[in-house]
Order: sequence, then structure tokens, then C-alpha cells
Amino acid sequence: MKMKLFSSTNILIFLSVLLSVQSGPAQSAVRRETVFERLTKKEAEKFTLETDLTTIISNKKSDLYYPGTLTAPDGKSYKVELKPRGKYRRKISEIPPLKIKFKKKLLAEEGLDSLNEIKLVLPTIDNEQGDELLIKEYLAYRMFEHLTSASVRARLIRLTIRDTHVEKSRKMYAILLEDEEETVARMNGTLVEQYGMPADSLIMNQAALVSIYEYMIGNTDWDISMQRNVRLIKSPETGKIIVVPYDFDFSGLVAAPYASPSSESGLKTVRDRFMMASGIKTEHLKRAIQGIKTAKKDLYNICRSKYLLRESSEDMIAYLETFFQQIEEKDEVPTMFKMPQAD
Repeated sequence: MKMKLFSSTNILIFLSVLLSVQSGPAQSAVRRETVFERLTKKEAEKFTLETDLTTIISNKKSDLYYPGTLTAPDGKSYKVELKPRGKYRRKISEIPPLKIKFKKKLLAEEGLDSLNEIKLVLPTIDNEQGDELLIKEYLAYRMFEHLTSASVRARLIRLTIRDTHVEKSRKMYAILLEDEEETVARMNGTLVEQYGMPADSLIMNQAALVSIYEYMIGNTDWDISMQRNVRLIKSPETGKIIVVPYDFDFSGLVAAPYASPSSESGLKTVRDRFMMASGIKTEHLKRAIQGIKTAKKDLYNICRSKYLLRESSEDMIAYLETFFQQIEEKDEVPTMFKMPQAD
């Protein structure tokens, strides 16, 4: 994979990841551009998706593919197949999250890699609040991507969905999300689908980073041993496992109205925090904290997105600030934090 250069703010914490996950071009021929990379060069570009949305919504519990056409900002149209995906969001959303599958033959004709799937994240709520929540989750992806390229790549788009069943259009923000197959290929690794992975099998600096990051954003909807909302990728050089998180809508940073903390945490609200770092040594967690501390300004700047209401940006920054205040007060790894109750 092509690992992006690290700034001085976080190079120490992620050195082991850089050493253990080598660049694909150094080992084989130069990798061809993927359709995900071609479509996500710029942020918040306009896309149009035409499909029988009414039928997809009526059959959102199924795993059937439906034909569609995705038109990119440059006017190029792609014949695609679409199917509902996900678990919880598929149940509660009017329009379920979708998987987009491109025809490999057409990708080859375009000179693109054969990786042909992209995930599409749509607003759970079909109104302006839904857009705000989706953008906040997108920014959570972007913050983690800023910290390490051992991450799931995400790009915000402006999407018009034309329902061919009723000749009706809907406009919304959406996220194009890198499929796991592409994440694994980019890291030149192997996807691990095994429960109960022991802590000593993990690349510790990366696992510690994930734990501290999830604590910072107030997310307990993840688990390494149960493979909940994490991808586990084995490095071919070390045989160790890289932990890559995704799905941040249950975090306190996003604060979706349907979100709740894990029952194991004992928390009452997602705005509180609970550390999930079983088996990860304190020295690695402290190193992760220091790396995130030095990236504080960059993370705040990501929250100041021009696509987000100023009030929402300020709320995200204020929430992150409670984390930084907590770790500044004591030179120890935090375990729990409860947000002050509003008057």
C-alpha cells in the first residue's frame, strides 16, 4: 500500500506500524488506481445514483443486488449493482446503507484495478439532522485517517438519488467508504476473521491508538476479540495483527439520538467515556496519548468543516476538549469519564 507521510506530531507513535506494513510498490509492480480512488479525489463532489429505490427499501432485509447507474462529477456514468448492507442501520434507516459493485470488465477497460466494491453510508434520518450526524461521523473517520493510514478511507459526497420506480429524487450528504477488500490490499495484508485474538498477536502501537481514539470520541460500540466494528489485518512481514476501526455513529462525538453505550461499560449515555484496552500495556497506551495530544490542533481543525453547522463543530471540539483536559490533569491512562450534567 502507499502509506502517507507522517508529520512530526505523530511519527513516534506509529513508527512500528510503518515498519511492519511496507509499501506495495516496493514489493511488486505499481498498483493500478482503484475506482474508489478515482471517485474520491475531492471532497463533497456531486454524484447521482439512479435505481429502483422503492424496491430496495421494500426489500432492505434481503441481500439481493439491484441494477443502478452511478454518475460521477465529471459526467462519467457507471453501470453498477446495489444491495442493502449493515445490521443496525439497515433496520432503523428508511434508506439502508448500500454496497456498490462495479463490473470488473468495465473497470479493466478504464485501466482501473479489479477491486470493484465501495460502501455507501447514507443518513439514518432523512432530514437536516441526518445530514449533520453523517458529516460528524465522516469527520471521525477523517480524524483517525489523519493519525494513521492504517485506517478505513472515507470521502464525503453530495448525492442525488433518483428513484426510477416513482420518478422522484432525494438529495443528501453521503459517505463513500473503502471496502475491506481494498483496505487489506492497500496494506498488502490478509484479512483475519477469527474471534478471540490474543492481545500479544496485535501490533501494540496500533491497538493502543485505536483504544485511546475510541475513548476520546466516546465510542464503546467496538470490540477486538468479537470483531465488532474493527477489521483485523495480518501483516505479512511480522505476522502481527493491525486493528482498523470503523462505524463511529454510536460515539459521543457524533451523539446520534438512537445511540447507546455498551451494556458492559456501565455508562448511561454515549457522551460519557469508558476505556476498552484489555491486554494492551500501559506504556503503549501512554505513547498513543502523547501522539494524539500533539495532533490536537489538527483534530480540531478537521472538526471545523465548512460542511458542518458552526454550532455542531463547536460541540465536537468542546467534547474533545474534555478528553484533553482529563489527560492533562493526570499522568495516567484514563479509565472512565462522566460528562458534567447540564443545568
